[in-house]
Amino acid sequence: MGLKSLSTFTRSLFFLFSLSSALAFTAPVNFTTLAFDDGFSPLFGDGNLQRSQDGRRVRLLLDESTGSGFISQDLYMHGYFSADIKLPSDYTAGVVVAFYTSNGDIFEKNHDELDFEFLGNIRGKDWRIQTNVYGNGSTSRGREERYNLWFDPTNGFHRYSILWTQKHIIFYIDSVPIREVVRTPAMGGDYPSKPMSVYATIWDGSNWATNGGRYKANYKYAPFTAEFSNLVLKGRPSDPIEQISAKSSESGDSFGENTELAHAQRLSMNGVRHRHMTYSYCYDRARYPEPPSECVVIPSEQKRFKDTGRVKFGNGHRRHGKRRTRNPMPESDHKSASI
Repeated sequence: MGLKSLSTFTRSLFFLFSLSSALAFTAPVNFTTLAFDDGFSPLFGDGNLQRSQDGRRVRLLLDESTGSGFISQDLYMHGYFSADIKLPSDYTAGVVVAFYTSNGDIFEKNHDELDFEFLGNIRGKDWRIQTNVYGNGSTSRGREERYNLWFDPTNGFHRYSILWTQKHIIFYIDSVPIREVVRTPAMGGDYPSKPMSVYATIWDGSNWATNGGRYKANYKYAPFTAEFSNLVLKGRPSDPIEQISAKSSESGDSFGENTELAHAQRLSMNGVRHRHMTYSYCYDRARYPEPPSECVVIPSEQKRFKDTGRVKFGNGHRRHGKRRTRNPMPESDHKSASI
């Protein structure tokens, strides 16, 4: 084995060791999984929301008539939210699966949001994942990052988690942190600071999701099915009407105070980002001539992304259609089939 091959082999071993070390850590908070009816309600989709007989697994379907989704029964002021998700297989261009928190139905002009969005692709191409952070309606200042996954998300379930505290936001995949947003004073209202609901949806994002809208959803392959299990809602239920201000609502909240990333977790996060991150707003100079205050600019990453924020691709889109309403649904929308 040559020196170059040995170096590559050594780096690969180090990455695998770091990844396995992070997987050895427990979730950032103790949690108990919920049956669907214990924490969630159907949002839209009629019979396209299917529950297992024991109520602990849910399928969301997208066909020509509608997508589908569900929503938490409570809003939360900080928390840890998690689900095991299996994505649709085969041709999935234009399909978007989302697991996220939002309060856009209550605060229409100044909503907060934390996103996992899974973007489908043509046959033979992998799903991509996007994370995003909005605060106080700052949709014009999106904080998107995109990644290629290091596994096939259609072959089995993988755990996707969001930790939101006063201090930081962490996105996890299979207990491995992939992104941390640390709150800074300069962020101001751009840091989510109002109670949010937890959502899961599947919908048609043909106008942007795959190669900027070049490839559309093809309903010859429908129904597109996303499966959810091991649902977790861990946080402080909160009534947004009683929130006098972000400052007063947070003054007595200590959720997640001891959730700092361990050294091995941070190494794993850096490894995942180095190998799999394909876009970061922090390096997109066209959008942000000066990186936002929460960005940690790493010279090696900056060189790789140059001034576009992209490694291989980028669409520069705004996403649409992620139905958020909590308004009462027609009676038929509350019915759900069994798996």
